[in-house]
Amino acid sequence: THLVLFFLFPDPEWASYTLGVFVCHSCSGLHRNIAQISKVKSVMLDPWSSSEVEFMDSVGNNAANTKYEQIVPAFYYRPTHKDCTLLRDQWIRAKYERKEFLCVEKQEPYSAGYREGFLWKRGRDNGQYLSRKFILSEREGVLKYFNKNDAREPKAIMKINSLNATFQPAKIGTTHGLQITYLKDNSTRNIFVYHEEGKEMVDWFNAIRAARFHYLQVAFPGASTSELLPKLTRNYIKEGYMEKTGPKHTEGFKKRWFTMDDRRLMYFKDPLDAYARGEVFIGSKENSYVVLPGLPPSTQGNHWQFGITIVTPDRKFLFACETEEDQTDWIAALQTVINRPMLPQEYAVEAYFKHKP
Repeated sequence: THLVLFFLFPDPEWASYTLGVFVCHSCSGLHRNIAQISKVKSVMLDPWSSSEVEFMDSVGNNAANTKYEQIVPAFYYRPTHKDCTLLRDQWIRAKYERKEFLCVEKQEPYSAGYREGFLWKRGRDNGQYLSRKFILSEREGVLKYFNKNDAREPKAIMKINSLNATFQPAKIGTTHGLQITYLKDNSTRNIFVYHEEGKEMVDWFNAIRAARFHYLQVAFPGASTSELLPKLTRNYIKEGYMEKTGPKHTEGFKKRWFTMDDRRLMYFKDPLDAYARGEVFIGSKENSYVVLPGLPPSTQGNHWQFGITIVTPDRKFLFACETEEDQTDWIAALQTVINRPMLPQEYAVEAYFKHKP
């Protein structure tokens, strides 16, 4: 029986014998969360009856997807094995348990163009999470939140055109933690939110993606859906601690949390700070941006030994990593960005950085 399954579907590990689909090891545990719908077995370790094997052969992943993914909105985030547990769990529940992609009415929470609700938001100064009212309005082109329920004026207005959302469970310390960023005076601002209900949090995430999608369709009328989808939300290219020194390279190195977000390399004193202490624009090699391993011979004051020098048209930025592996990873991340030609709108961002006081 195992041999039959193996030849039917090479490389399988686990399977839902009630849905007729093969799943990876990590998603098999999530399928067990909906045991009334999905019953899971190991392909190689568990016994299989001939009728179960026949059922797997008659369905399979392609046929199941055709059935359960009939109307997935273009903007809806389809997680991969690299994504956090929450996104994968809610995708499985939306698809098989709630059957959201068989009925447009069930997609109202994230496709209506307006969403209102309460999220726990981290306080900027004290780090305490407090309940705040959030409103996402596609018509107004903003996401805003209010410090008090009856407040007439919002505490912050975040324009959809610069909005980003990314799940950060490890950094925030809760499985449902979402980091929302936006630009204010062309500088990045962070807010950190969560909700106890996983569905609520993923609905907010997809509502933001929907609003971004419709904004970009208007802003770039000639662009195809496949060109717009990568721009709806983005994960950071890399994050982690490095040491940095000042522009004169004479002051001591200080440990800072760095985030590589598209072409913005930002540094923070604490990973959950609302504002970056500084931002560096990373352009392309055609525009004389270079990343080099090591530091200039005269450099002093770094505790960590594995240096990185970023050369820009205006100056050199010096950083130090704790391990050689960190150094290799950061150089690879920076090189990926430098190897990418700049878009016309990125020249405007570069010009802003050059003239920033």
